[in-house]
Amino acid sequence: MNYDAVLWLSFGGPEGPDDVMPFLENVTRGRGVPPDRLAEVAEHYQHFGGVSPINRLNREAIAAVERELAAQGLDLPVYFGNRNWHPLVEDTVRRMAEDGVQRALVFSTSAYGGYSACRQYDEDILRARAAVGQKAPQLVKLRQFFDHPLFVESVADAVRAAYEQVGDPGARLVFTAHSVPTAADAASGPPEEGGHRYSRQVVEAARLVAERVGADAHDVVWQSRSGPPQVPWLEPDIVDHIEALHGDGVSAVVCCPIGFVSDHLEVIWDLDNEAADKAAELGMRFARSATPNSDPRFARLVVELIREQTGGAPVRKLSTLVSGGDTANGAPCATRCCEPARRPATAVDQKE
Repeated sequence: MNYDAVLWLSFGGPEGPDDVMPFLENVTRGRGVPPDRLAEVAEHYQHFGGVSPINRLNREAIAAVERELAAQGLDLPVYFGNRNWHPLVEDTVRRMAEDGVQRALVFSTSAYGGYSACRQYDEDILRARAAVGQKAPQLVKLRQFFDHPLFVESVADAVRAAYEQVGDPGARLVFTAHSVPTAADAASGPPEEGGHRYSRQVVEAARLVAERVGADAHDVVWQSRSGPPQVPWLEPDIVDHIEALHGDGVSAVVCCPIGFVSDHLEVIWDLDNEAADKAAELGMRFARSATPNSDPRFARLVVELIREQTGGAPVRKLSTLVSGGDTANGAPCATRCCEPARRPATAVDQKE
């Protein structure tokens, strides 16, 4: 099947102090999150001048993909749209229609399954097409890529660099991903698969990377939870885990944010500030590995996913776990797949 464009679909983030509260209000619309909780989260952004790096990083990654497409002789313009901040996906799809795009592939900036990591992007596609109407292009979302060789190899090389930085070959390797409510994780994937697609894919990606770097042992932990304490979320939290490792006599940690593709605000706040500060407080050496979107292999990965869809490249996977995707016009990848759990009213999901 022929396609005439690519839509790069992401979460979005503020690009100035005046953007922060409107952005957070977009993220939490309809959830009844109290203003004091929004103000608390806003402080994280204001710590960095009210700017999340995510839009800049996405634009840099798009430029790299455009260069790779050109190098491979693929004439596909790349459009950029976000869920929660400008450029909003509705506006982008409208511009695509005005430009005459009829059929486009969608790359969403998450490697994993689950509601927030996958199905919510299907909902973004549906909403954008509905806003544009009959002239909206057909949109087909590319598959999850948590076990693609180029993803695993780039993350593994970043972990090796972090080991050199920390200066201790025996440092404990700790992988992190965004926590979600345990009910949402249980509902990820179709019921016949047994649920927990999100956490199982994260664990599998961590195993693949740890295997490649030759780590004797590794842990998978979580970060960035935002819900009330009475609602169970995936645990342990990275900061709590660092304290536990210190209690076990561990003196150095290499932290790999395997759940994220770019160094956006949650990575630089939760890991480079909170986790690193906790390690320093405990006298532990700490290094955090880079995320993959600045690696040239990430652009090659995106183009390879595009070529998979157009019949120009074989599907490459390092795992037998299911990779959802190839969903047209916002349809979920399987019946009852990743159905949204009821969200607690005080949660602020900052999953960039």
